[in-house]
Order: sequence, then C-alpha cells, then structure tokens
Amino acid sequence: MNPSEKRPADRKLSDRSGLFFRQDYFDDPAGWLAIKTLLIDIFNVDISALDGLGGHDRTSFPSAYFDGDGRCIANLSAFSMPLMIDGRVIKAAGWQSGAVRPEYRGRGLYQDLIRITLDRCEERGLEAIVLYTDKPGLYTPHGFRILPQYSFKGPTPAISGTPRPARLLDINRDLDLLRKLLADRMPVSSRFAVADQRLMFLLNCHLIEDISLSLLADGEAVVVWRMTDNGAFQLLDIAGSRIPSLAEIIAALGIAPASVETLVPPDRLSWEPTVIEGSGSEAFMMRARDELFPSGPTCISPMAEF
Repeated sequence: MNPSEKRPADRKLSDRSGLFFRQDYFDDPAGWLAIKTLLIDIFNVDISALDGLGGHDRTSFPSAYFDGDGRCIANLSAFSMPLMIDGRVIKAAGWQSGAVRPEYRGRGLYQDLIRITLDRCEERGLEAIVLYTDKPGLYTPHGFRILPQYSFKGPTPAISGTPRPARLLDINRDLDLLRKLLADRMPVSSRFAVADQRLMFLLNCHLIEDISLSLLADGEAVVVWRMTDNGAFQLLDIAGSRIPSLAEIIAALGIAPASVETLVPPDRLSWEPTVIEGSGSEAFMMRARDELFPSGPTCISPMAEF
C-alpha cells in the first residue's frame, strides 16, 4: 500500500490565532536560539554542541509556529538520512524536534505540522521517513509503522594472530579525522543502517556518556564502544571505509570481555549472536512502501539516534 493513501482525509486547519508560521529558519540566529530553547524546555536536551560542529544540519527543513515574542511554540523538523536496507541505499529522512509547548496543546498545531512535513517530504521524492516517539498513536494514522529494534548478544569471539593495537580518539582533538572517516564510511550493516548522517554521529559523541572511540591501526575505521557494569563489551557503531570483524575489534582493543553485545546488526562482523528483542520507552517508526521494510531483525546504531 502506498503510505500516502493512509493519510487522514481531515484537513481542518489548526487554531493558529496569535501565531506566525515559519519554515527553514535555522539560519536565523534568533530562530536557531528559539528551537534550542524549545528542546531544552520540553525534552531537557541541549543541542548547543552543534554550534562547535559547524551549526545545524544543512539538509534540515523545519516547519514551526512562533508567537509574537519570537518564542518557538511548535516545531517539526526533517533532515536527510539515507538508509541501507537489505543491500540497497534508499533516499530517506528522519523527523526530529517534534514538540508543542504545553499551553498550546490541543489546538491542532502538531497535526498541522505533520501534514505539512509529509507534503515537503513527498515533494523531495523521499522513499522512507523514520522517527522516534513515545506516542506512536500520533503517527500511525499517517502511515507510520513501528519497526521493532533488537540487540545482538553472544560469546566473545576467539582471537588469533598478533593484534595491532587501536588508539583512542578525542571528539574535539580528532574532529577532522572523524569527519573524514564518516565521509568515506561503509554502512555498518547491509541489513539496516544509516548510510550517511555525519552530524548526528558527532553530536551523539557529545550526548552519549561513557563511550570510547578507538581508531584501528590501519586508520580505516573508528569503533564506538563501552564496557557495561557486568563486564560485557558493547559495540555501538563503526565508521570507516571497511567494517572489521568482531574478533579483530576485540583484539585491537586489548580487552577480554565476559560477553559481547552489539547495537548494530551483526551481518558484517563475522560473528553469530543471539537476537534479543529490545525494550524502551520510545518506539522507532518508519513510513515506506511495504517492500522497503527490512526482512530480518534490525536496530539502528545509538550514534544515529535523533
């Protein structure tokens, strides 16, 4: 079924009294400050680290309502996020920063923004849209479906040969190197992965606690990882021109974990894990033609979360 066929017929206008509609306003310093303030006020998420990374994603196309004082009252942003799904790169977008200030809820503003943003995505010929939400019922009437997320757990792979040690990277000192690796990256999975979203990876380096970034000795890949409280090695992502095996990664890091968990599909890691169904407060949803939905258990790297 074409997702556009699922869109509700109700096109009733929202209550916009006293508000001003704006689009593509991130280049305006006052507008950029207004969206940052909205996200802190509603989600307690500070995206100011983007200012040190060159600013907002230039592929973004936000739509929003502002009040007369310049406050962002309601917003929904979309941005380019090509996806690898079952061996094919598709043109996709992520939706983020969807919020309405409490005193303005119930006026239909957010449903208005959903319809507007859907139209803008269709104008761009996007094949899929993905988002995270704790309110999936807002999106199912518009053709979005929950795409279950999984993790992959198993024993530590056997190490052979003499390992070449990796070196730790620093997000600030090694920013240019990280950008190069992200520009040349191979998707971490052929089953389901982000094909290109550099800025989100770098922002998550600032937002996600207790992660390490290690550059393999050949300089072709950086591994994002951490150790859990129970001594397990957790792989969050790999960015580079090749995807090393899990055994090579463990050997390069010089660790001997009790077990391994990957938060990316393991089809390129030369390792056979157990599939564990995920749990969490937010659902990952996708809007696309039925044939574009991945055929097996998937997850999206935490470094691509938005």
